[in-house]
Amino acid sequence: MTHETYKKNVQTLKKWAHAYYVEDNPIATDEEYDKLYHDVLDYEAAHPDEVAPDSPTQHVGGVVRDEFTKAKHIKRMWSMEDVFSIGEVREWLVRVEKHVGASLYFCEPKFDGASMNLLYDDGRLIRAVTRGDGVVGEEVTDNVRTIRSVPLTIEYKGLIEIRGEVVIRKDDFEIINRERLEEGEAPFANPRNAAAGSLRQLDSSVTAKRRLVFYPWGLGENRLTQSRLSEKMEFVYAQGFLKPPYSKECNTLEEIEAFYQFLISKRDAIPMMMDGMVIKVDDIAKEEALGYTVKYPKWMCAYKFPAVEKVTRLLDVTLQVGRTGVITPVAEVEPVEIEGAMIARATLHNFDEIERKDIRIGDHVILIRSGDVIPKITKVLTDRRDGTERPILRPRACPTCGSELLDEGALIKCQNLDCPDRVVGSIIHFARKGCMNIDGLGSKIVELLVREGIIRNVLDLYRLTPADLEGLEGFKTRRITKLIDAIHATRGAPLHRLINALGIEHIGEVASRALAETFGLEIVDATYDDIVAIDGIGEEMANSLLEFMRVNRPFVLKLFEVIAPTVEEKVEAEANPFKGKTVVLTGTMTQPRGTIKVLLEDLGAKVSGSVSKKTDFVIYGADAGSKLTKAESLGVVTLTEDEMRGMM
Repeated sequence: MTHETYKKNVQTLKKWAHAYYVEDNPIATDEEYDKLYHDVLDYEAAHPDEVAPDSPTQHVGGVVRDEFTKAKHIKRMWSMEDVFSIGEVREWLVRVEKHVGASLYFCEPKFDGASMNLLYDDGRLIRAVTRGDGVVGEEVTDNVRTIRSVPLTIEYKGLIEIRGEVVIRKDDFEIINRERLEEGEAPFANPRNAAAGSLRQLDSSVTAKRRLVFYPWGLGENRLTQSRLSEKMEFVYAQGFLKPPYSKECNTLEEIEAFYQFLISKRDAIPMMMDGMVIKVDDIAKEEALGYTVKYPKWMCAYKFPAVEKVTRLLDVTLQVGRTGVITPVAEVEPVEIEGAMIARATLHNFDEIERKDIRIGDHVILIRSGDVIPKITKVLTDRRDGTERPILRPRACPTCGSELLDEGALIKCQNLDCPDRVVGSIIHFARKGCMNIDGLGSKIVELLVREGIIRNVLDLYRLTPADLEGLEGFKTRRITKLIDAIHATRGAPLHRLINALGIEHIGEVASRALAETFGLEIVDATYDDIVAIDGIGEEMANSLLEFMRVNRPFVLKLFEVIAPTVEEKVEAEANPFKGKTVVLTGTMTQPRGTIKVLLEDLGAKVSGSVSKKTDFVIYGADAGSKLTKAESLGVVTLTEDEMRGMM
C-alpha cells in the first residue's frame, strides 16, 4: 500500500465511521469496515511516523495514566439556573425581556451525563477537560479520543472550545451493568454515573469499551461570526458532531411549553436519558447584554422534567428463575406513580447488591424509573427505620422446583435441568452447535414444543414421534422427518459434547473434553480431589460440577442410557510444537475452524476462544479481526495457516 492509498483509505474509513456513529445510517458492512481497518492498521504498524492524526485507529485507546492532571478552561463553564414549572419559566422570560425586549429562544433536550469541554486548535483536538468547578477541570483527552462521535480533526482551523455532554445510551447502560455483574463488579446507579466513571478510567482502553457518546450543546472560546447561537451550533454540527434528535426555535411561552411537553412525550423513545429542556436566548448580542450572575448565565435556564425518583416502601421480595437458572430478586413495593405509570415492582439485581446496599424488607427506599429503564432501588433511607425491618435472606431452594441452589455470591443458580422455569433455555443450549448440534431445532421451535406441552426436558426430545408434531404450525411431513432424524443422529455422540450440552455452570468445551477423557461415564461420581487434579480445572469449576451432579444424577444417568455417548479414550500425543500449548484460532481458513480445532487438540493443544498473555500461538486466516490485533499488542506468536501446517 502506498502512502497515497493509505490516506485515501483513512478518509474512506472516516466516512464510513461517521455514517455509522453520527448519522446512524451505515453505508458499509461490518466485514468491509473491519477489512479496511486492518489494512490501515497494518500500514500504520509498518510506518509509525506516517500515522494520520485523524485515523479511526486512534479512537481505540491504550494509554494508561497514573493520575489525571488539572487543566483550566479558556472561558468559564457555567452552570444553569433550574426552573420547574411553567410559572417559573414565565418569570424567567419576564426578567429576560425586561432587559433586552422580545426574543427568539433556542430550545433543545438536556441530556443527563457528564459535561465536557473540547479544545480544538488548527483543526485538531488538543485537549478535553471535565467541567470541574467551571474554571478548572480534569484533563481526560486520552479517554475522550476513544469516543467515536468526537472528531479528532475538524475543518475549522481557529481556536475553539466546544462544550457538550458525554452520555451513555440507555440500552448500552443496561449492557454495561450486565457485564459488570457478570464480572462481580457493582453496577452503576444510573447512566450519568456510568458516563462520569468511564471518563475517569486511568486506562483509556477501558473507556473505549464503554460506548460513550458526545452531544455538543454550546461554545466557550471561539471567533465564529454568526449572530445567533443556533447558527453557531449548526456550524459545529457540520464539523462532524452529533446533532440532538430534536430542537426548536420558540417565540412565546406557549411555544416553549408545547415543545417541553413534546420532549416529555418522547422521553421513552429518545435513547439517552433526559432530565429537562434547555432554553437559551438565541441572539448572541442579547446574550452578551444580559451577562451573568455569580452562578449562571442570565440568558439560559434548564426547564427540568417531572421527578422520576419517588420514595416508597419495600414490602417483600419475589424470586424469579431465568432461562439459565439464575435467580433474580425482585422488589415488591408500595405502588407509586412515576411519569403517569403505577410502579409496584423493581429489580434488585442480585443478593450481593442487596447486601451491599443493606436493603431490608420494610425499608423506605428511593425508586427511580426513566424511560424504558427497568425501575430500580437506588438508595435506602436508613434514618427512617423503626426496628421492624427484616433482612432479605439468600435463598437455599429454587422457588419453582424446590431444588437446592448453587450459591456463587453474585450469582445464585438453579441447576435442575427439569425446573419448569429453565426448561426452554436448557433445551436450546442442549441443541446448539458445539453441543449436540441438532439441526433444525432452533429457539422458536423449542418454545413452541414446550408451550404446547410436547416436551418438558431434553430427554423428551428422544421420545418424539411424528404424531407429536403433526398439526403444529409450519410442520409438514418432510420437516417432521428431518427434525426427528437430526435428534436421533445425536445418539452415540462423543461424551464431551453431551457434557458440554448439559449447560453446567463454568464448564465449557475444553473442560468438557478433559472431564470426558478423565472420567468417562463415571463423571457422575467424580470426587472433588479427582476433578481439581485435572490440568486447567479449578475449585470453582469442580464445585459447580459436583453440585450439578448431586441435583441431576438420575437425570444424567438416564441421558447416558438413552443417548449412549461414545466415550473417548485419552491418547497421549507425541512430542510436537503444539503439545501443551494454548492456541487461539481467528479468521477464515481453508478448512472449517472446528476441523482445525480438533486437529490441534489431537496434538495435545488447548484451543481457547480468547487471547491473553498466557496464549502461546494465535493462528490466523483471511479477514482476521480483533484477536489478531490483541495478540500483536501482547507480543503473542502469530502464525498463518500455512505456517501452522509447516510446524505440524
